[in-house]
Amino acid sequence: MLLDVLNVKVLADYSLWLEFENGEQRVFSMATYISQKPWLKLKQNGLFAAASVENGTVAWPGNIDIDPETLYECSI
Repeated sequence: MLLDVLNVKVLADYSLWLEFENGEQRVFSMATYISQKPWLKLKQNGLFAAASVENGTVAWPGNIDIDPETLYECSI
């Protein structure tokens, strides 16, 4: 099921608080992703904190994003 992300807030330890279009609020940990390309760049210069919602998913400057299905399925 594809659900758009409506809001994102950056939390400690490379985690994201997410609000989905179905009203659910969940937390997604980027800890397993942050050492892999392309997300490795997010560790530099506080770039992770620049997370925003674009086209229904979470995105960062430099054309970096993550699949909204992953965000929903792997969040708690």
